[in-house]
Amino acid sequence: MPHPPNRTDLIRRLADTPPLEDLLTADDLERQRAAASAVQPTPAAVLLLVVNHPREPTVVFTQRTAHLADHAGQISFPGGRVAPGDEGPAHTALREAREEVGIDPAGIEILGEMPDYHTSTGFRVRPVVGWAEQPPDYSPDPYEVAEVFEVPLAFLLETANHRYESAFYKGRLRHYWAMPWHGRFIWGATAGMLVTFQRIVVRQA
Repeated sequence: MPHPPNRTDLIRRLADTPPLEDLLTADDLERQRAAASAVQPTPAAVLLLVVNHPREPTVVFTQRTAHLADHAGQISFPGGRVAPGDEGPAHTALREAREEVGIDPAGIEILGEMPDYHTSTGFRVRPVVGWAEQPPDYSPDPYEVAEVFEVPLAFLLETANHRYESAFYKGRLRHYWAMPWHGRFIWGATAGMLVTFQRIVVRQA
């Protein structure tokens, strides 16, 4: 893709998202179905936030602190479990983004949502795509977030930067997506959601 999509492009493509069967490879689809049927999933939502910098748009990530019980030290999107009183996935994603990294929901426009992503750890995650016309002021919660950083959207949408890897974990060979960037290793569910995002955007470009 020579140029990353703008706000209008993203709204249109997210509104016309095809079914997962048309987005995922056979292996990805099989893993999603297996994860969805293995346990009673815990609903969650994350914010895939595009920041419209003058030079080029970026996407916001967090580096989780090393002591957390779930996904310690990993790179993720702002987000978390659905809480009582949340009015939908967008509400959950914006609430968690504010709690984790201090992002003011007033500066975020919700462009759309992506299909649920089922993790092997028992979460059913709804990715919510947001747009920030101005860079947010970050104030990360030091208990949950070690660092907040941004990655160029164009890098994430380039398939040459998507690596399909495998490793043994708890006695089983597991496959996963990874996107190394400047010494950082974006992988697992976060990378899997980015692959789906890329396919939504590029498929309908």
